[in-house]
Amino acid sequence: MADGTGNSHYVKLTKDQAPVEDIRPGELNQPIEVPQLNVRKCNECGQPLPESFEPPADEPWTTGIFGCSEDRDSCLTGLFCPCVLFGRNVESLREDTPWTTPCMCHAVCIEGGMAVAAATAIIHGVDPRTSFLICEGLLFAWWMCGIYTGLVRQSLQKKYHLKNSPCDPCLVHCCLHWCALCQEHREMKGRLAENVVMPMTIVNPPPAQEMKSGDDHQPSAPSSANNNSEHTDLEMQPL
Repeated sequence: MADGTGNSHYVKLTKDQAPVEDIRPGELNQPIEVPQLNVRKCNECGQPLPESFEPPADEPWTTGIFGCSEDRDSCLTGLFCPCVLFGRNVESLREDTPWTTPCMCHAVCIEGGMAVAAATAIIHGVDPRTSFLICEGLLFAWWMCGIYTGLVRQSLQKKYHLKNSPCDPCLVHCCLHWCALCQEHREMKGRLAENVVMPMTIVNPPPAQEMKSGDDHQPSAPSSANNNSEHTDLEMQPL
């Protein structure tokens, strides 16, 4: 111990000595901040965002608005049955929504308004009395096309951080509805294909083998010796 006369590595503690630091109970159990774990994540999909990310996102679309010929199936479906293609897009975007529900809404609101206007023009002709009904049906279909389908395109852009291409989502569907449906289908098809998990090959280990020691074979030796002695006794018996 240190007595004041010589150098020593030990320190003499006394009752009157004050503590070096005033540590309160539980102070040492505070959480530690790790910078590598503090990663910003997207509010929509939960994916980690790079440090240089600044909303709104400016990530371009993988295909153009007029690239309908790149996917022949979606092009034909969007041309002849746009309600079916729209339902498939919503189902891919929202897994809890079956494709039949948005398909029926699209068919009633958009194709229904166009069908009413066409039927009125064919049956009653185009005159001042029926022109108002025809315009009303076309305007209703055009308005629903821009609002209803535009909101779905906006949700797609938020999920994948896509920029407005070529303009606002509602205006795109108002002017280029069929091309927009095909572009959205190609975008989700390509991104879902990138997230496919490759099947893993599971290799089962061989069965465990037990090694038997030489002690397990020792009991068989006395039995063989007893058999030899019995044969010897039989041979020595007089006839």
